[in-house]
Amino acid sequence: MPAPSFSSRSALVMMLLLAIAWFGALDYRTLIKTDEARYAEIAREMVVSGDWITPRLNGIKYFEKPPLQYWMTALAFKNFGLHEWTARLWTALTGFLGVVLLWFTARRLFTPAVAANSALILASSPLYLGMSQMNTLDMGLCFFMQATLCCFLLAHFQADLDPRLRRRWMLLAWASMALAVLSKGLVGMILPGGVLTLYIFAARDWALLRKLEWSYGSLLFLLIAAPWFIAVSVINPEFAHFFFIHEHFERFLTKVHMRYEPWWYFLPVFAFGMLPWLGFVLQGLWQGLRPQGNAQQTLVARILLLWVTLIFVFFSLSDSKLASYILPIFPALALLIGLYLTRASVRALRWQMAIWCVLALALIAVLSQVGGNDTDVEVMRQAATDYRGWLYVALVIWIGGLALSYAWLRRPQFRPALLAFSVSAFLACLLAVLGHENLGRISSTKTLSAQIKPLLQADTPFYSIETFDHTLPFYLQHTVILVAHQNELAYGLQQEPERWIPTLDAFVQRWNSDTAPFAFMQPETYLKLATLSVPMKVVYEDHLRVVVTKP
Repeated sequence: MPAPSFSSRSALVMMLLLAIAWFGALDYRTLIKTDEARYAEIAREMVVSGDWITPRLNGIKYFEKPPLQYWMTALAFKNFGLHEWTARLWTALTGFLGVVLLWFTARRLFTPAVAANSALILASSPLYLGMSQMNTLDMGLCFFMQATLCCFLLAHFQADLDPRLRRRWMLLAWASMALAVLSKGLVGMILPGGVLTLYIFAARDWALLRKLEWSYGSLLFLLIAAPWFIAVSVINPEFAHFFFIHEHFERFLTKVHMRYEPWWYFLPVFAFGMLPWLGFVLQGLWQGLRPQGNAQQTLVARILLLWVTLIFVFFSLSDSKLASYILPIFPALALLIGLYLTRASVRALRWQMAIWCVLALALIAVLSQVGGNDTDVEVMRQAATDYRGWLYVALVIWIGGLALSYAWLRRPQFRPALLAFSVSAFLACLLAVLGHENLGRISSTKTLSAQIKPLLQADTPFYSIETFDHTLPFYLQHTVILVAHQNELAYGLQQEPERWIPTLDAFVQRWNSDTAPFAFMQPETYLKLATLSVPMKVVYEDHLRVVVTKP
């Protein structure tokens, strides 16, 4: 079918509307544990301490990740204040820029229609949109890996490009790869390098080796990526072994991080993450194998296919898996599906819409049978019921978009059909994210902290006994003293053992000698301490936690 194009003005209007929706709700939800609160707290402590070299979580050395997102979030806190939206600003910004960059790259290398298709697909993919609304490190890594790929493609495959511009694009690829390393570690260099190596061997494009700007590029890479690694290693000699060996090789090759999942783990994650576009995935991947408009476009599609395949296989082979690890494949896959949609028949698209409409109705039926009825805690049951209401609305919006899209395709009008489908999918995903606040505010300590914070002084001892809730120090704006609990902070506590209390007996002695301490714990720990006749006065209590002070 003919590929309808979007004018530059229409694209600008759509980007503006997307930005309003993308950034407009960042402050609606409470930060949740563990990732969101963890990375917000590390950034907060950087601002408070003024130490931007050694990351600390709850005052304890935390070397698991590089600092780029900590720095950006700390700058947001410093300039705009301590809020949920400033904690999420960097991930939202990099996610949005990823959509813009994909549109720009596809427009330069293919057509305006492919560019519009790709941007709409990426923005409405549930995993990509969801991660852009959460304070985790994966979106920053995804963006800079995508930027590495896009800048390389723009440098190597744009016809009749001025040599100076070609060099600049290639140097931008090196700079982006350095920022990817500063976002989440060596994976930001290994995966793009692996894709490039496979492409060179597969295409026998040996001449490319002379066009990679090795001298200036590697120098630029080191100037960006190396200074922090050198500085943190000088200040903390233990850093290098923990970060490079434990956090990279042991994470990939062993089960030390207790995140082992079977090899097929990412298949359902991927299916959910691409849900509205799942029916087009195989056709999109096929675009990486079939000829495109010219030889250059065919090679670009081959590289996109290599990118998706290598990254998916790499993380599937790892012994440490989290759902967000495969996020970097989504921009490349969106472009491949965008290519397919310019060639798809109206009949095939109508069938897809009809099938999804039936499946969405089935999801509503399934949703009515699940929820929070399996819990005895009324507040949790009500929260699950409330969230289910949000999901109902989201599905109804998506079904409405599917029906409208089907109607437009009958005319046939591809552009309004695609807009109806992608906009309804985007709104449905966004509502599902926002509705999670019904569950998030219960698991967070925001309400608790609002009541306790006015009672604290800067030097008030605040203990966290046999547990650590990552949201607590952020919302209290006060670090806590861990008691009989280490978890992910074990390595940092090995370096600075004075920052915790290893046993309950030692805590009781310390508690008895304090004048006005507070302690946070789970209800079962409170009962345990009560049986030991520890003097305590409850100042806050709910079904998940108890806060006490000394009477």
